[in-house]
Amino acid sequence: MKTLVIMPTYNESGNIEKSVELLFKFNQDIDLLIVDDNSPDGTGSIAEQLSKQSNRIHVLHREGKSGLGAAYLAGFDWGFTKNYEFLVEMDADGSHRAEDLPKLIAFAPKNDLVIGSRYVSGGKTVNWPFYRQWLSRGGNIYARLMLGGKLNDMTAGFRIFRSEFLKKLDLAGINARGYSFQIEMAYRTVLAKGRVAEVPITFVERAVGTSKMSSAIVLEALILITKFGFRRLFRRTN
Repeated sequence: MKTLVIMPTYNESGNIEKSVELLFKFNQDIDLLIVDDNSPDGTGSIAEQLSKQSNRIHVLHREGKSGLGAAYLAGFDWGFTKNYEFLVEMDADGSHRAEDLPKLIAFAPKNDLVIGSRYVSGGKTVNWPFYRQWLSRGGNIYARLMLGGKLNDMTAGFRIFRSEFLKKLDLAGINARGYSFQIEMAYRTVLAKGRVAEVPITFVERAVGTSKMSSAIVLEALILITKFGFRRLFRRTN
């Protein structure tokens, strides 16, 4: 399995070195692409230094901050050109534990999308305040009601895609650029009848730095889910 971990960064200078160290401690047979959106705190420079220490670490510099979805799409394109079979989405802040990745990889050969899920049996979150848990669980419940399907954690950001499956999706038509990108990609996978597995993980709240979550990001996700939901209802009634 030729596997590439895509790790978007923006102001993660306090996390990136430790995250990369742990990634390769628990996963020897993977490559890493750090996609940095011109972080003003020097994350991109740290990433460059890391890449000089290993030929398995690569860096893609982008001109500025344009959203999580745009960073992942750029990473997908890079992975396609290098003929990676599987593409992993993984946060740089340590919330996605490197020791959980082998569990996801084990399911990848028989699926088009593997989701590291907090909301299946065995999954959990650590150090999240109540309001974050409520927001996350509520968002997933709303997504299931509006979009249908049986996925428990459509907002999860720790996941693996099969490259050949991704190439068949209309990536140029992706609407979301923030965290709602994860919802849209999961929904498009289901619509395309992709094979999906949810694997329990432990999500750990970052210890260094501040969350990128904002009211604007939450609003974008709500609008996107509602729009897709009404489209789905319209198709069913016609």
